[in-house]
Order: sequence, then structure tokens, then C-alpha cells
Amino acid sequence: MSKPLLIIIFGPPGSGKGTQAKLIAKELGLEYFGSGVALRERQKVGDFTGKKLSEVMNRGNWVSESTVIKLWMDNLEECKKKRNFKGWVYDGGPRKTLEAQLLDVALEWYEWDKRVKVLYIYISSKESFNRLTKRRQCKKCGELIPWVGEFKKLKKCHKCGGELVYRPDDKPEAIRKRLGEFKKHTLPVINHFKKQDRIIKIDGEQDIEGVFKDILKVIK
Repeated sequence: MSKPLLIIIFGPPGSGKGTQAKLIAKELGLEYFGSGVALRERQKVGDFTGKKLSEVMNRGNWVSESTVIKLWMDNLEECKKKRNFKGWVYDGGPRKTLEAQLLDVALEWYEWDKRVKVLYIYISSKESFNRLTKRRQCKKCGELIPWVGEFKKLKKCHKCGGELVYRPDDKPEAIRKRLGEFKKHTLPVINHFKKQDRIIKIDGEQDIEGVFKDILKVIK
């Protein structure tokens, strides 16, 4: 039996990495873990961390490494229990160097470090800002509607027909801050994996289908 496939996806805010991660997970039968999704779910817990996450993320700031690490460590432990575990897709990847270093350690601990592919979906800062200020989210089911291709024409959610609204953390001032944080913290993480000869760069300024097609080529 082949070892599970671990895929880590990076990209600037608005690059579509979340959409691609879900498509990969569905196509290959892998477990999906999204740091953004997990953090928003964690906000719903009415404790100190949940409330602070809401405050920090609504200002466009990044949360502490300890909080993110705790979330994906718990998720990896759950995956390890699964009998027919095929692999894991990490949407958003480790966003700071400490997270990346500890993820290396964790994957080795779980004996999953031999089949890791690290994808970097690249888009320019201008494209990133344009997409984020215009993308929407379904108020009813939470589906994120990217500002690309046919999705630009949607008036209601294509899944449930719900109202489309703009997210609080997609305000221009918050987006500028997130782009700055990406350059400051995540680009060094990408270089961390580049030194391991693991980075695979994907052109993210295509349509969704084009990006997915290129990803499948390098994965399969």
C-alpha cells in the first residue's frame, strides 16, 4: 500500500488556493484542512481564544503561531486514526517560519514526510487586491465566491441561492495589511521549502480550470 500524499498549498491572498485545495481533495480522495476555515470555526467557541480570534482577524492581523499549530496538530492526529487515509491537503500552508519548521517535525513524527508536494499558486499583488475587494461570501451557507470567470456574474449563491455579502476581513485596509504580512512572513516560508527543493510554482492568473489542470499534471 502506497504512503499517503501530503499536499501543502501556498499563494497570496485571493490566489484561489482554497478553491484548488478543495478540488484536489475531492479528485484524489484526500482530507482537507484549511487554516482560514479552521480559524473561523474556532471563533464560534465562546471562550477567550474564540473572541480574540474574531478581534484579530477582523483587523486583518495574523493570529499567533501557537493557535494555528494547535489546530493542524489536532487535525493530523485525527487523520492518523483513519484506516484508509489517502492523504491531506493543507490549504494556506504554514504562514510563518516557525510553523513551517514544526510542520516538518510533525510530518516526520507521523511518518508522512516522504510524499510531500508543496504548491505555490502565484498571482501579482495587483491581482490579489482586485480579487479580494470584489469577492463575496454566501450569508446562508458560507460558500466563498471568487472574483474570477463566471463567478463574477453571480447574483446569488450558486449552491443554495443565499444572499452574497462581503466579508468583514476583506476591507481594503485589512487586505493591504494581509498582503504586507504575506510578503514579510510567508515568502520566507516559501523559501524554506524551496531550499528543500519542494516548491512547485503554478500560474494562478488563469481561470480555475486551467490552474487545476496544471496542478494535476505535477501531482499525478
